[in-house]
Amino acid sequence: MAIHKTDQFSAPDQQMSSLAKAMSHPARIAILRILAQRNNMTCGEIVELLPLAQATVSHHLKDLVDVSMINLIHEGKKSLYELNAKTWNAFSNDFSGLLSVLGSSAK
Repeated sequence: MAIHKTDQFSAPDQQMSSLAKAMSHPARIAILRILAQRNNMTCGEIVELLPLAQATVSHHLKDLVDVSMINLIHEGKKSLYELNAKTWNAFSNDFSGLLSVLGSSAK
C-alpha cells in the first residue's frame, strides 16, 4: 500500500501542485482560455465551443471548480462559470517565484 506524504510539504507547494494537476488536461486549458475571453458562461455555451460532449465538459468544469480555478455562480436557474481572479493571482505569483528560483539555479 502506498503511503502519501503530501501533508509533509508546505501548503503553498501543495496548492500549486493541485492547480497544476487541474490544468494538466488540454480540455481544461481550453476551458480556461474560453473563460478568460468571456466570463459568466454556462456549460452549454462552453460545450458549443469545444469538440466534447456536455457530460465531459461538466466533469472538467467540476475539476476546475474543486480547486477554485473557476467560480460557479448560481443565477436563477442558470449556472455560470467565471475565472477566480484571487486564485489566479496567487498561482501566478507562486509559479513566477518558482520559475525565478529554478532559472537562477540552472545557470
